[in-house]
Amino acid sequence: MEESKKRITVHIDETQTIIELTGKLQQFNSDIYLQKVMRGNVLEANVKSFLGLVTLHLENGDSISVRAVGEDCEEALEAVVDFLT
Repeated sequence: MEESKKRITVHIDETQTIIELTGKLQQFNSDIYLQKVMRGNVLEANVKSFLGLVTLHLENGDSISVRAVGEDCEEALEAVVDFLT
C-alpha cells in the first residue's frame, strides 16, 4: 500500500473550519492522519473524523506530520497541506 508523509507548520485563516477540511477529504479513498506532539504525548487522528481532529487542538504555529495511506495518497496529502498551510 502506498504511503506519503510530510511535516508542516499549521497556518490557517480564521475563516477556515475543520468541518470544511473533513468535507474536502471525503472524495479521497486514502486514510489521512495528522500527528501532533502535545505535552510529550504523540496524538494521531484520522482527518476524516471530526471528533479526532477536535482532540488535536490545532493552532497556527503547530508543527505536525501529515500522513496519507492508500491509492490516492499523494493527492490527499497535498489537499491537506494546501488547506492547513
